[in-house]
Amino acid sequence: MSSERDFSDIITGLAKKRGFFWGPSPEIYGGSAGFYDLGPLGKLLKNRLENAIRTSFVKANFWEVECPTVSPEVVWKASGHLDGFIDPVTKCTKCDQIYRADNLIEEQAPGTQIAGKSVDELTSIIKELGIVCAACKSPLGPVDSYNLMMKTRLGLDQDAYLRPETATTTYLLFRRFLTFFRDKLPMAVFQIGKAYRNEISPRQGMLRLREFTQTEGQIFILEEDAQNWPQFEDIKDEELPLLTVQLQEKGGNEPETMKISDALKKGHFQKQAYAWCVFHAYSIFRKMGFAENKMRLRQHLQTERAHYAQDAWDIEIHTDSFGWVECCGVHDRGNYDLTRHQEFSKEKLHVKVNQQPVVPTVLEIAFGIERPLFCLIDNAFQPESEERDTDWLRFTPAVAPIQVAVFPLMGKPELQEPAQLIFNEIMDAGFISQYDVGGSIGKRYRRQDEVGTPFCVTIDYTTIEDGTVTVRDRNSMQQVRISKDELVTILRKLIKETIQFKSLVR
Repeated sequence: MSSERDFSDIITGLAKKRGFFWGPSPEIYGGSAGFYDLGPLGKLLKNRLENAIRTSFVKANFWEVECPTVSPEVVWKASGHLDGFIDPVTKCTKCDQIYRADNLIEEQAPGTQIAGKSVDELTSIIKELGIVCAACKSPLGPVDSYNLMMKTRLGLDQDAYLRPETATTTYLLFRRFLTFFRDKLPMAVFQIGKAYRNEISPRQGMLRLREFTQTEGQIFILEEDAQNWPQFEDIKDEELPLLTVQLQEKGGNEPETMKISDALKKGHFQKQAYAWCVFHAYSIFRKMGFAENKMRLRQHLQTERAHYAQDAWDIEIHTDSFGWVECCGVHDRGNYDLTRHQEFSKEKLHVKVNQQPVVPTVLEIAFGIERPLFCLIDNAFQPESEERDTDWLRFTPAVAPIQVAVFPLMGKPELQEPAQLIFNEIMDAGFISQYDVGGSIGKRYRRQDEVGTPFCVTIDYTTIEDGTVTVRDRNSMQQVRISKDELVTILRKLIKETIQFKSLVR
């Protein structure tokens, strides 16, 4: 691929062609930047990611909640979003195109240190580096601040805002959680839902949206419990690729792999419970199918952190389209959020410890869904080659939108009838499958390769004779015949990767 832009165009072209995502939406009216529609395969892939997150949280004893996406102004005043949820923006002095200043600097001068810079400092950087309008190459004006909140109105006269994150609405339920959890800490909850940010000039397609889906999990915990977390024993010897503050300050870009227990001893993590949260988030990305060499955990520099943040790490995925992409943040928020809402609401958002009121600490895991979705497609992309005359996607079986395709060799009734029965059995077993009878068998294989379907089942005249079917593996393009009576059992093992396809080849 000749450039990142070329590669991202190829990925986007494939995604639009095969029904992963379309946009900007609404396309028939010219589209609005920052809004995309998910097609049938994109929605299936998104469901896979949400289910991977949901299953992992539930297994870890988190409880799911759902909250409104609109809240009155006072909520966002208390949370700090109304005053502090801002982006630096700059405007072209000639064509009036508006840009997010930090993103434009990163695009035109990669590697420039801009984290935590003030608007005046960003203005100076733009002048010093000769950053210009991407559209007409003219000079840019001074950098200013812009609030990202989307405003609306409740009834005739009450100002309100669409939530820019799910977390704040979760904090508001703290007193209800205390009742539900019988006044026992720690309490672990999570929420999956829409969030909205009025980005100035959304770029990079699915990576920067004005409407997107977030999953955020919170643990409400006392400080002493965070330092002595029972589950830490289960993960202390696991290894993580850590790009620490120290490595970044030395100009390093490659993470250092180390045991979690060693990272805690060296001060890279401050609390056992927080280290567990980091590993839990990382393990979810592994379950999504991301390779270890495509992931790193980057610690926020001190200049990047909010004043109340005791620690913050991002999970970043490397893409051929846009380099390293932030996909998840793990934050130690201290007691900031509950303290602020206690102050503004005048309600008691604390627990009693030795008869004294204590506001718990909040540990947070925050995912976007659309970013990992795009990164999965990017990482799965395989260009056409001598062996294969089409671009194709190499999803892991567990996250592939379509897990099994079923083909009658030809469209004749005597083949379609048993093929339809087998298709129904596969669907009844819980696998998303597609029945396809159109075109040659080779074209049908290519169509499924292109969308990442790991296995294809073909029913032919031999099936009628001896009850066997052909199963084709996407990655190797090898085929084996197996009994249709064993098909669902074998497919389940292949999709769960408890067996490898090569073990079936005789």
